[in-house]
Formats: sequence, structure tokens, C-alpha cells
Amino acid sequence: MSSKDLQGSPAQREQLESIAQLALEAAAGAGATSAETDISTGVGLDVGVRLGEVETLEHQRDRGMEITVYMGNRKASSSTSDFSAEAIKAAAEKACAIAKHGSQDPCAGLADAELMAKDIPDLDLYHPWALEVDEAIEHALRCEQAGRDKSALISNSEGATCGTYAGEGVYANSHGFSYYKQGTHHGYSCTLVAGEGDNMQRDYWFSSARMAQDLSSPESVGVEAANRAVSRLQPKAIKTGTYPVLFNPLMARGLIQAFVGAISGGSIYRRASFLLDKVGEQVFPDFINMAEFPLIPRAMGSGAIDSEGVARQERVWVEKGVMQGYILSSYSARKLDSVTTGNAGGIRNFSIEPGDQDFDQLLKTMGTGLLVTEMMGGGGNTITGDYSRGASGFWVENGEITHPVEEITVAGNLADMFMDIAAVGKDVYLPTTIRTGSILLNKMTVAAG
Repeated sequence: MSSKDLQGSPAQREQLESIAQLALEAAAGAGATSAETDISTGVGLDVGVRLGEVETLEHQRDRGMEITVYMGNRKASSSTSDFSAEAIKAAAEKACAIAKHGSQDPCAGLADAELMAKDIPDLDLYHPWALEVDEAIEHALRCEQAGRDKSALISNSEGATCGTYAGEGVYANSHGFSYYKQGTHHGYSCTLVAGEGDNMQRDYWFSSARMAQDLSSPESVGVEAANRAVSRLQPKAIKTGTYPVLFNPLMARGLIQAFVGAISGGSIYRRASFLLDKVGEQVFPDFINMAEFPLIPRAMGSGAIDSEGVARQERVWVEKGVMQGYILSSYSARKLDSVTTGNAGGIRNFSIEPGDQDFDQLLKTMGTGLLVTEMMGGGGNTITGDYSRGASGFWVENGEITHPVEEITVAGNLADMFMDIAAVGKDVYLPTTIRTGSILLNKMTVAAG
């Protein structure tokens, strides 16, 4: 992606803001009592190589607009990728025509005007990478080759990638609020196969960042993918039973995501959550604290406003194991006779406070049990809390990894699992919107395949 493709000029910002205003005017002209629009554009480059040859090369140039209109308490949306005045007017008219036939919903509408964000901070999220095609190919080739060279046991490759994306857009609504947003993300990934014949295992690794200089080296990504694939060779069976289970940071995210889903407004107002009416109650051990930090500069999960124009802010969700509230948009807040938490569009940098043990220390604390490094299938049942997932990982004895295991199932109930957390590691993996170290549970049911 050459420098001439990069976005972010004042002229482009002015153009997008003008388009947003045109959309709101078109909605009003078509009969909307209020409206909002979200415009996004982006350019990117993704290169994939496999076995030393270029396999995919994709230039991206995206743009789109969604117009949401409200006619009283009736809501409808329409979208277009054509930013001409005629197309915008047609999209607004289409949305209004649909809204006229919609059902009344007293909770529908824009976020309250007084909640619109003011003094929005610059979170340093926009760092375009003037990446040329030849350079991207070189990075991907280096990534894959480093992994293939790491071990004679690497027998095949599913490829390596190098990619970059720069996006910008405008959110505006008929409260007079308008916000120009920018963001970039760049990354490498590599997936390798170890072994031969019936004894073959695959694994991957990746690096992602807002700024290219913050990425791990392509070589280190390839080497880590190789190490992970080789470590999975020669899996052995284990007996079905109840054991301590340690989830590494990437897998621990799934446990936290299950909690987030259970306290999200949609689950709560539908009364479809095992954590319904648990605000103010102990749902984790008293050493567990969770908070959201959406304003961390340059973090992958950061965002200054939510998708309704409400300012995001630091917020504590669990304090000393006690649940502090629900994750709400304006709509779910109205359903619950409450106030939005600024989480329309989801969470940002949702973090569990790390403990004082690193990964190796957590293995020692666990003693004998299961280390989970990969999971398959769905997560927990938000309504009942029942949890069962296919998994693979490693068997641990006396605090030492002894052999890989696969085709197993780990099961429990999330309410019990949350209360049964024994420790949270300090090995936090940061480039994700859920930030957690490894999580050790005292016991889970582990079923052999």
C-alpha cells in the first residue's frame, strides 16, 4: 500500500463530514424525526505466502454508509456504498419508507442528547504503514521461512501473512453531534504443520498492533508457530476425571467473554442470563477485580466513543469478586429503566487484574492437571451457565508439562467455575479487547476423547 493510498487528509475529513450531514438532511427531508449515520472508508493490503511462493495478494478499498432513521418510536436502517447525493437521498427515503411500516418500540431512539461526548481525547490510534507489495511479500516469506527452518520436524505450511489496514469515518446524528474517527491495524501470522503421516499437528502464531513498529518481528512469529506445532506432536491419552485446569491467556479470554455476554444488556432485559439480578453479589473470589479501560493510547481495543456518540470511560465491573453492574447501550438501558454505560458496540480493553504469578509459577501451583491451549465449539450457555467445549493442550504433573493431549472435553457450570478461580497470572497478552493472564481453576470435569 503506497503512501498515495493512505487516508487522513483534512480534505477527506471535510468530505466525509459533509456526506454525513447530507445523509441527516436527507433523512429529515424524508420525514424522519431523528436520524444517525455511520460512514466508514478504508484501504488495506494483505499478502499470503505458502511454501515460499505468493499465494494471495489482496488490495482493499472499502467504503460504506448506514443511515438509521426514527419516526417517533419506529426504527429502520438502510445502507449504501455510493456516496453520491442521489444515492444518499434514496437510502434515506428507503429507510423512512420501511420505518413507516415498523412496529412502535418506546425504547428506540438516539442516545440522549445530554450524553453526547465532549472534549474527545486523541487516543493515538492512527499510524498508517506505507507498505509496498514487495515489502509485504518479503515480510511474509521471512515469517514462514523462519518457522520452517526452526525444526526438522516442520513438514508443511499452511502459510504466513502480512497485512495492513487504515480506516477512517464519521458518526453523526441529528442532535448535532459529529465525530471523525481514524484507526489502523497491522499484523503478521503464520500456521505450520509438524510431523508426518498419522502423526501430524498444526499450530499458529500472530502479532498485531496499531503501529507497525510495535509488531513482533516476522521471524519471531514464524519461530513461535513452529515451536507450538512441534510441541503438540505425540499426544497421549488421559483418563476422564475431575482435575485442576489452567487456561493460557488466549483461551482464558473465552471465560471472560462468557462473563461479558452474561452481563450484557441484551441478555439481561431478555432475562436470559444466569447472572440476572446478581448486581451487588459475589460472583468471583474476592481477589478478582475487572475493569474496562477504553482510553489507553494506541491499544488495539481502545475507542473514545461508543457507536451512539456516548463517551466511553473507565468503569469497574467486578470489585473484590462482587459484580458492579450491567453492560448497557441506550436501548438496553431503557429496557431496564437505567442509563447507558457507553457500551453500544461492545466493550473496550476489558481487563482482569493480574496476579503475581507468571506462567511457570501457575504450573507449579496447579501441580497435576490440564493446561488448555486450544478450544473448539461453542462456549457457555448464557441462560443456564452450562459450559462444555472441545479442547487440546498439555498434561501437567508436579508442575511440569509432560505430554500433549487432544480430543478432550472440558465441562462445568460458569457460575461454579467463576467462583472456583484459584489464580490469575501476570502473563497478560495485550493486543486484544479482552486482557487477561492465564486463569487457573481448581477443578473441572475433563472427558477423554
